[in-house]
Amino acid sequence: MEIIEKALGEGKTTLSEYESKQILKTYDIPITREVLVEDVKDLAKAAQEIGYPLVLKACSSDISHKTEKGLIRVDIRNEDEATAAFEEIMAGMGGEGNAVLVQEMVKGQRELVIGLTRDAQFGPCVMFGLGGIFTEILKDISFRIAPLEKRDALDMMRDIKGHKILDAVRGMEAADLDVLADILIKVGQIGMENDRIKEIDINPVILSASKPIAVDALAVLE
Repeated sequence: MEIIEKALGEGKTTLSEYESKQILKTYDIPITREVLVEDVKDLAKAAQEIGYPLVLKACSSDISHKTEKGLIRVDIRNEDEATAAFEEIMAGMGGEGNAVLVQEMVKGQRELVIGLTRDAQFGPCVMFGLGGIFTEILKDISFRIAPLEKRDALDMMRDIKGHKILDAVRGMEAADLDVLADILIKVGQIGMENDRIKEIDINPVILSASKPIAVDALAVLE
């Protein structure tokens, strides 16, 4: 895959969020609508294309913990806010990157995590669990060895303790399990078909009504 070859050619072992999501997009995994902007003069066009409210994020393969470094701005509602956020993020990167990812703000209260790890013994393994800030706290996750069939993907979802989050709950629609299963199968497929990908972390996958959307992603190469 061209993105992977290019990164390895440049001596990079981590892809940026934008590059990581381009790989997901190649496999028809639903991602946020987004535009990579390097110059403030292109910001208005990107904002118009996506529509407010927006999220702006630092985008660089050298920056992984964007939230901790204060390099994300959410719920941006007009051009003045967007320009201010763009300039703050560019300044905050301190030379570690030169682009800002302008993306749609996906609304949804339920956050999941989907991932891939390459095990020395078993090869590519797919991970599913509760996402967002709770991933590291609760560690409520399940694993399956790739390739996955739909039955495996559905079993994975039932394996986590918090599986009821996928049901119709508190006025929220039940998650679209077919789409979720499809994402899990395709993540396994990415691992099977790209042996230079060491791991993928898609966190969060937000349920927007019933539909899962990959809001952030990180791919690590070897």
